[in-house]
Parts: sequence; C-alpha cells; structure tokens
Amino acid sequence: MSKPQVRTISCQQAWELLQSDPRAVLIDVRSNMEYLFIGHPVGAISVPWIDEPDWVVNPHFAAEVRKVLLGGIVCDGSRHCAPVILICRSGRRSLEAGEALIQGGFTEVYNIDEGFEGELDEHHHRSTLGGWRFHGLPWEQC
Repeated sequence: MSKPQVRTISCQQAWELLQSDPRAVLIDVRSNMEYLFIGHPVGAISVPWIDEPDWVVNPHFAAEVRKVLLGGIVCDGSRHCAPVILICRSGRRSLEAGEALIQGGFTEVYNIDEGFEGELDEHHHRSTLGGWRFHGLPWEQC
C-alpha cells in the first residue's frame, strides 16, 4: 500500500468536494489577520500554519486540525477519513501544511492550487489571475 500524499485540486474541485461530501472540512491556514481582513471562503475554519506575532510554523497544527474533526468525522478504521481541504493565499503554505498533516497520520488531504487570492499579476495585484475569489466562489469578510 502506498503512502498517502497531499492531492492538489482546483478551487472549483474543492467547492464540488465540499458540496458532495458533508464530512469534508475546509481549513484556512493563513494568518488570523489574513483570514479576518482579506476574507475567507464561506464555511472555512481558521487554523493558521504560520501566524503572528512570531511568524513561525505552528507546532500544534496537526493537533488543532484533529480537534476540528472530532465531530465524528475522523478516521474510525472501518471507513475512509474525512477529507481535509487546505487553502492559503496562493497554494504554497497550504501545501506545506498538508505535508505536516500527512506526517501526522491524516490520509485524505487536499491542497487548493490557486489558494484564496492566486498569484500576483504584472501590477503586483492578487485575485486577478486566479484564486477562490477570482473564480466567484462564496466568500465573506469580517
């Protein structure tokens, strides 16, 4: 049996997975400031991978995600684990966070390739070339 790996999917595929599997959880791994002030996908749960004030990797990330899943949707041995979908600004931090979840025993981990805002355009603006917002998927801002 092969080792589980983080699977990279598009924003639209993530949205479809969230709609089709009620156990699926969307985790926003950006900082608390990004989550609150830039906006986030509707229904996303904030579990920062790197956050202020020290901007270091959260050593408790996998444990915090596991707590989110304690509503009866975690692995129980007789069925597949709940899908964990990760999103960050552009898909880089969420991929790193996904690798940590795989190391922590998670088996169904997805990374959203364009993230919430996508890459920078030629004017150094985000949300113009890709990302959750660019594709018109549901989001909110505090």
